[in-house]
Amino acid sequence: MNAERLTRDQARRVLVAAQSLDARSRSKANKLSVLETIRRMGALQIDTIHVVARSPYLVLWSRLGDYRSEWLDELLAERRIFEYWSHEASFLPIEDYALYRHRMIDPGDMGWKYSHEWMEKNRDTVERVLREIRERGPVRSADFERRDGKGGGWWGWKPEKRALELLLTAGELMVIRRERFQRVYDLRERALPDWDDTRLTSAAESHETLVLKAASALGVATERWLADYFRMSRRHTAAAVKSLVAKKALREVRIEGIAEPAWVDATNEGLVERAAAGGLRASLTTVLSPFDPLVWDRARALALFDFEYRLECYTPRPKRRYGYYVLPILYRGRLIGRLDAKAHRSTGTFEVISLHLEDGVKPDGRLAGDLARALVETARWHGTPAVRVRRTTPSALARTLRTAIESS
Repeated sequence: MNAERLTRDQARRVLVAAQSLDARSRSKANKLSVLETIRRMGALQIDTIHVVARSPYLVLWSRLGDYRSEWLDELLAERRIFEYWSHEASFLPIEDYALYRHRMIDPGDMGWKYSHEWMEKNRDTVERVLREIRERGPVRSADFERRDGKGGGWWGWKPEKRALELLLTAGELMVIRRERFQRVYDLRERALPDWDDTRLTSAAESHETLVLKAASALGVATERWLADYFRMSRRHTAAAVKSLVAKKALREVRIEGIAEPAWVDATNEGLVERAAAGGLRASLTTVLSPFDPLVWDRARALALFDFEYRLECYTPRPKRRYGYYVLPILYRGRLIGRLDAKAHRSTGTFEVISLHLEDGVKPDGRLAGDLARALVETARWHGTPAVRVRRTTPSALARTLRTAIESS
């Protein structure tokens, strides 16, 4: 039997709907909405840059609209979510703890995130940090005084900070809450007293579950996209896909212009059928975090959306093309542009430093109106209700956008 064929447009629609970015719920967001959104995505990536809202809060806003950001912090403190390495450092549903326990037990496979050699060379520091936590209770990195006069990125962490991070990777510690976004660490046995490694499923079963979760979050996905979603090895992903196909938990489809076969799980069959029949149209216009699951796989964004995207905050200023912290613009299921923004909280101003539409995107009245509403909504949620648009490409969009913002 030939595999079902989808156009790239149809595959995009399935992905956008699977990511809950096709339309906003009419129900008012609450704490349970935040938890269910994280469960639907499978992972909420963490990043600390906050020229606008920090990434995890912005990812949730893109889907939920107005919500209270402290709900995410409360869910962590209530142990309904936990922090660990997934796509990258992420907030994860606590019921998925067992799926990541294999990574903790064998952290040597985690690359730069763990070093047996460093742990052995600094065993005294590691034991002192553990002793402090056992005797004093939860700690932050800031609770340990720096004595070597150094500083900088992760390579310049003080020994206690690195010990905390490596012990977190090894599952000895957990993040029990955040204080002003700083991690507070405690012993795993205190943070999760009911956990017992005898509850652990086999590694192969965990891989299959993670692949199914990735398939559910992506709607329709190639093997490479599935592997990238939770940063699984291609070997483990391939084995899991083969097993899941044999169990009829995944079925093959083909996407035009993409050589690899793609896979759909049972949760997304309805979305695929609706997209193939010409339905599943998106109505949401919003801005996205650079670390949103829709765009964190830059190769997938290029393949499905023709959207070439990179985060330029790590690029020297003279070499930046679009700006420091550029946010993709999602317009009714398409990635149609990007904007460089900054939330000036002291003055209540949301500054759009520059906004660029992709080549071929026509800045008509509907687009300008949708975009104006999205900017006004995100600005109000940031607590910076005054929106200032400085520069746009094409330049004619600036006047139309300012007028639309004033009337929103």
